[in-house]
Formats: sequence, structure tokens, C-alpha cells
Amino acid sequence: MEKLLWIGNPFFYHSLVKIYPWSKTFFHYFENHECFTWDKLIGLAGFEPDILVVADKSIPPFVLGMENFPCLTVFYAVDSHIQSWYPYYAQAFDICLLSLKDHIPSFVGPFLDQKRIFWSPPFAQDHLYPDPNKNYQKKWDCIFVGRVNNNTPKRKIFLDSLKTKIDNLYVTFGNYAELFPQAKVVLNFCEHNDLNFRVFEALGMGSALVTPNIPNGQNELFKVGQHFLTYDLENEASCLKAIDRLLIDDFLRAHLEHNGLELINAKHRAKHRAEAFLANVQKATEMDKEMIKRRQANALKIRQETLRILYLLWAKEFNNPQIKEMLIKAASKEGI
Repeated sequence: MEKLLWIGNPFFYHSLVKIYPWSKTFFHYFENHECFTWDKLIGLAGFEPDILVVADKSIPPFVLGMENFPCLTVFYAVDSHIQSWYPYYAQAFDICLLSLKDHIPSFVGPFLDQKRIFWSPPFAQDHLYPDPNKNYQKKWDCIFVGRVNNNTPKRKIFLDSLKTKIDNLYVTFGNYAELFPQAKVVLNFCEHNDLNFRVFEALGMGSALVTPNIPNGQNELFKVGQHFLTYDLENEASCLKAIDRLLIDDFLRAHLEHNGLELINAKHRAKHRAEAFLANVQKATEMDKEMIKRRQANALKIRQETLRILYLLWAKEFNNPQIKEMLIKAASKEGI
């Protein structure tokens, strides 16, 4: 495994490049929706990879024909809580990384067994942490940093109501690494019971966090009262109680800030996910040395049984004739 091609969101790509002696690496991020085939990918990279990672951008399928690719293929799914088609798409890959632990059973299918699906929780970036040389001034009692719009209706309703009850609650969108340290309490909200990156980002900035009590492995990674406080999802009274407790208890707030940051630094930075990725790829390839050949041999069945209906449904959604044509071709018996 010497050559890496990563397409989509970077996630822990830059840490992965640093900790492994790759001979060649290539990362491709794009803004406007495109569809990428094998020929297009190697044309961009300038080499044929040993491993390809298709990393979640929460958009329609953007890599096509992967059931035929000659290298090890990995699908990194983060937004499975809002993209219900991911389990079908994942069947065409050798390995799947999944951000939400409770979704693993739904990804197990005719062409992807559970031994090749690995839980890869969110994380904090290696380079974003409290600056010891800065004396952060607490401008706000509580802050929420993230998108609040019609695409997050539950979040909008909840935060709009909280604003009427917390005088110094600041709701904004921007650079969390600059904003979190300026608030006494960081608030999180999970629209779909998802263990989101905000949990790790807040703790990774040494912030006192109030976050919903949710599934997807949160209680396996953290302890309430030691790393953060929780509230019942969408329960305003429960949330206010947790925030008020931290605002009046400086000792508890400092306790959470210290413990949360210490845990993130020890286990939940990008470098830790990169290390786990390498270990999981090695584990999967040792357990199943024939998975690439088997995927290629099953390419037609994968298209017919899991990809065809998915691609045809997406083709109906696009006005772009080129993308529509590529999706239809990818769904055909011959493939793309």
C-alpha cells in the first residue's frame, strides 16, 4: 500500500499523509457537482492508486464505476443520518468507515459484511486547540456555532426559543476555534440524534460543553459530569438546567474544560482516526485477501442489485445532461 488517492472532504487526510510513508498521495476537493470515473481520477492524480478513499460530501453520488476499480476502495460515510441511500452505495466498496455507530447494521448487505465496516467517530483537528499564549475573554455566557436555517428546522425552533430565556446566548456561524474560547458554555444540538463533530471540536478547544444525550457511541467515548453535561434532546427545561449549572459553578466548568481537552488530546484527534484507519485497512486485508477480486467478479450483480435503482432515481433529479447520462450509464448492465 504505497499510493493514496482521496476524493471528497479531507477529514483526517492530512494527518494520514503525515503518519504513513506513502510514495504518492493525491487529494481532490471540488465545489460544483461532478461525476468521477476511474480514468478521470487517475488523470487528475497522475498515477494509479493502491487505495482510493471516497469521503462524504453529503451530495449525490460523485464517484461511479467503483465496483470495477482495480485498487482497494473505501467509502467514508459521515452523514448517514440524512443520506438514506448510503448503505446501498456502500455495497460497491471493499471497506466502509462509518461515523455513526448505531448505523452499522443498516450498512451490512449482500456485498459488504460487518467485518469490513469500521466505526470511525468524529474528531477534533490536530492543529486546532487552545492557544496557551492567549488570554481569552468570555464575551458570552453561552454560544452555538453552526448553521441555523430551514434545513435544520428543529435546531432553529429550539435555539430561537432559548434566545428568549438566555440573555447572553450568541448563535452564529463561523470559525469555532476563535469563537468557542470566548464563551463560558458551548451548546450543541443534534438534529437527527447524530454524534456530531461539534462535540469533539468544543472539547478540543477546552470548552465546557452542554450537548444532548444521544446514542451512536457517545456514552462509550465520554462520561457525563466528567467531560460534559447533557440534556434530553429537544427538552428546553433540561437544557436550561444544564447551562445554568455551569454558569454558576466555576469549579465544575473548569473541571469539564480540563478533562474534555485531556481526553480529546489523548484519543480523539485527527491523527488518532488516521492511525485507526491504517490499522483497520490492514486488519480487513489480512482477513480477506480476495475482496478486491471478489468485488470485481460481482460487479454486474452489485450494479443490478444495489446501484441501479439508486443511480436511476438520482438521474431523474439532475438537469445537467452530462451527469444524468453518466448516472444512467453507470446503472446499465455494461456499467461505466
